[in-house]
Amino acid sequence: TVTPGLSRKLGLIRKRSSSSLEDFFSYLIIIDFESTCWKDGKSRYPPEIIEFPAVLLNTSSGEIEVEFHTYVQPQEHPILSGFCTELTGIKQSQVEAGVPLAICLSQFSRWICRIQQEKGIAFIKDTSPSCAKELRPCAFVTWSDWDLGVCLHYECKRKQLRKADVLNSWIDLRATYKSFYNRKPHGLNGALQDVGIVFSGREHSGLDDARNTARLAWRMINDGCKMRVTKSLDRVSGQW
Repeated sequence: TVTPGLSRKLGLIRKRSSSSLEDFFSYLIIIDFESTCWKDGKSRYPPEIIEFPAVLLNTSSGEIEVEFHTYVQPQEHPILSGFCTELTGIKQSQVEAGVPLAICLSQFSRWICRIQQEKGIAFIKDTSPSCAKELRPCAFVTWSDWDLGVCLHYECKRKQLRKADVLNSWIDLRATYKSFYNRKPHGLNGALQDVGIVFSGREHSGLDDARNTARLAWRMINDGCKMRVTKSLDRVSGQW
């Protein structure tokens, strides 16, 4: 484990400047799907989401205030591979007791609406500081573009499912980490270790991965990193 002192010597930690004390996003929603998979990635079947977790991080306190979690029934290939069960810890009985993706997306949309009302958050395209003072802006965060840009995007296309428009834009924390610390992370666990955080829970558990990604985002914010949307399916440029 790299100590904070050594991290500073390696340039891994930057002191938080006064200009970054007020981060633009009041909340971040971290998502980390688990999907069907096969050994060596060899399969004629595309990945289907089997675990859909999301955690709401308050960027002022660092607290995870509320969570969403459900297991999802794969429809194209309902039987999990032994490799998938071993990797994720998700059992066949858990996905069979879950819900189809269409229902999951509906439940998630209701969850989003509820926290918008309860927390006063908003998903907005105006990133001006004046706007940030009046609203409690929120953005989605994933570790790489795969979750929202590949897995969910193409599964919805194949199954002709409608997803909430807010899921079309997000912050790729892996790319943000690489740019901010000027080093390539060796996976989520490696990124955590590099800043002195011990992974909590089980790797490749979607909910545990999401919680740990939130912990990393909070550390990065405290180190002075300003979170910015890195990808948008609504715009060719990938920026707001």
